[in-house]
Amino acid sequence: EEKYKEHNPEKYSETVQKVLASGKTPAGTHRPIMVDEVMTALAPVPGNRVVDCTLGYGGHARELLLRIAPGGMLIGLDADPIELPRTETRLRAAGFGPDQFVAKRSNFAGLARVLAELGFEDADVIFADLGVSSMQLDQPSRGFSVKHDGPLDMRMNPNKGQSAAAWLRKIDTQGLAAVLTENADEPHAEIIAASLAGSNLESTLELSRRIRASLARMNERDADLAIRRTFQALRIAVNDEFAALDSLLRQIPGCLAPGGRAALLTFHSGEDRRVKKSFAAGLQSGIYEAVNTEVVRPTPEEQRSNPRSTPAKLRWARRGGLKQPPPGGEALAPAV
Repeated sequence: EEKYKEHNPEKYSETVQKVLASGKTPAGTHRPIMVDEVMTALAPVPGNRVVDCTLGYGGHARELLLRIAPGGMLIGLDADPIELPRTETRLRAAGFGPDQFVAKRSNFAGLARVLAELGFEDADVIFADLGVSSMQLDQPSRGFSVKHDGPLDMRMNPNKGQSAAAWLRKIDTQGLAAVLTENADEPHAEIIAASLAGSNLESTLELSRRIRASLARMNERDADLAIRRTFQALRIAVNDEFAALDSLLRQIPGCLAPGGRAALLTFHSGEDRRVKKSFAAGLQSGIYEAVNTEVVRPTPEEQRSNPRSTPAKLRWARRGGLKQPPPGGEALAPAV
């Protein structure tokens, strides 16, 4: 981590500016994606109650807070015990007091529970950015990065659950192949699974090398893509991200005020399919009165200036006029 000068922007401001000028994201920071498109979809106004289900670095939250003042309240959820207090400190320093902003450590499956704990019946705006934050990717010790060696962890909350290393030791080839296909559409799932299942790998570099060795006949670029897809699939499995997303999608109708809006940013097909299907079913049943029929993508300019935005897709839904109670038991979704 010592090599990242960008972690100290006050001391190395010139380095940070060079990184930004090259179209990259300075280490330890996060550039919010599709901000204008998200604000258009959510249409926040002064006095709104907003839930940012994936607070992250706070980029989208800051824009929302500016638009709901005066009188608005933003509740920020994040399961990461390392980044959440940093972001809370950052937003407090920007002038957003406890009457405007509340931070809660929970993943988005805890949406209904957190609202109930705060004494709120619903929210006017619900937002979730399902991408991994740059802060997590750029910290080798978290085990998300394919670029730098670190412990094979990948947990959003490193204090709970099992690491990716422990998860790999326990899974069989058939199960791992299914995970690689479902979570990353990996075309070489069976070959990679045969190499990784039940193995005792402790670092991200070991994992990358093992994947590359299993695909020895493949050119370097395609092997790199397979490595990234495998890391993605493992991260989703370790954090049970699809189960949490399914829970969030079930809860949103009961947590949105009549006429309220929800928007989700997804970054791969497994997420996008779930959001698209849920919003379409809600429209058909009358829970939602409108959803976007065409997915919203980042502009070519944003993709050039911030390559991490390239796979992003934005979908939104607007709640109908009648209140829908939360499904049984969903209000008790546990924090992670």
